[in-house]
Amino acid sequence: MSKPKVVIGMSGGVDSSVAAYLLKKQGYEVIGVTMQIWQDEEETQMEENGGCCGLSAVEDARRVANMLDIPYYVMNFKKEFQANVIDYFTEEYLHGRTPNPCIACNRYVKWESLLQRSLAIGADYIATGHYARIQKLDNGRYAIANSATAAKDQTYALYNLTQEQLSHTLMPVGEYTKDEIREIANELALPIANKPDSQEICFIPDHDYARFIEENTNEKILPGNFVDTKGCIIGKHKGITHYTVGQRKGLNLSLGKPAFVLQIKPETNEVVIGDNDEVFKKTLKANNLNHMGVAEFDPEEVYLAKIRYSHKGAPCHVRVTGEDELICEFLEPQRAITPGQAVVIYKDNYVAGGGTIIC
Repeated sequence: MSKPKVVIGMSGGVDSSVAAYLLKKQGYEVIGVTMQIWQDEEETQMEENGGCCGLSAVEDARRVANMLDIPYYVMNFKKEFQANVIDYFTEEYLHGRTPNPCIACNRYVKWESLLQRSLAIGADYIATGHYARIQKLDNGRYAIANSATAAKDQTYALYNLTQEQLSHTLMPVGEYTKDEIREIANELALPIANKPDSQEICFIPDHDYARFIEENTNEKILPGNFVDTKGCIIGKHKGITHYTVGQRKGLNLSLGKPAFVLQIKPETNEVVIGDNDEVFKKTLKANNLNHMGVAEFDPEEVYLAKIRYSHKGAPCHVRVTGEDELICEFLEPQRAITPGQAVVIYKDNYVAGGGTIIC
């Protein structure tokens, strides 16, 4: 009887490297793959902060695969990454929203594209080094569940995966803490054992989103007006791509009190400014829904919802208001509910579902 075959996405980092080892130890036939997603080889920057996309990632992953004695390949996903991540990222910012490119990359590139290619070559599963677990619930649905370590939990960025994708996915790292993963890597003498974690957005290493957007679109980002909640002009801004809801630093406004971004209005090229207490809201509306652990939300149930990756989560009620729309009503006001970000809804430590925040 042949072993189940799994394709492991190897970023050259410690998590995916140890994941490959754990899967082989568990008896799977493991194939290592690095997804080349955006950089041209001749232009690749060696990632000083431990990025996951360039030539150094390929070389690190190849060395680990050789040490583990598993086949290793590089697959080109540049076209898919451009369409589903970079184009999405720039378009959202131009429309005054703050996107999460990692969520889009997970759903449409790391899973949608990699899974299809992997199944086509006879694999049974794909696997990653994410700190999360996959459970099949009593209702028959698959769900992403919290990992063994809250400090590294990555469930938020995985809420958009489909039932089909989850049924063909393995996440062995989810049972361990980061320290335990590094310890395993050191015991194996893997060369990446102490490599730093990858930065948040791999394709903008200098974090200058506005520059990247201008260079990758035909749009000229024009300065505009800061306005208060009554529409009165109180200053000039550098262009809407420089700002996000809740932002305080970098506004260069002298109002005699702290100022915060409340809203971005691309239709008038205005950024609305207000006080800190005005940044808090009790409700949000979301669309582009993905039902994961539950087929439908119970309006009487109290769920826990996260409105950004670093948010601890807050109790709420969820009410579906359309075929692809819901309203999340928090028991307490939440700071900086940001259009374009994801709201991820949890029940009993697993992902019930989520969507993209509209307002």
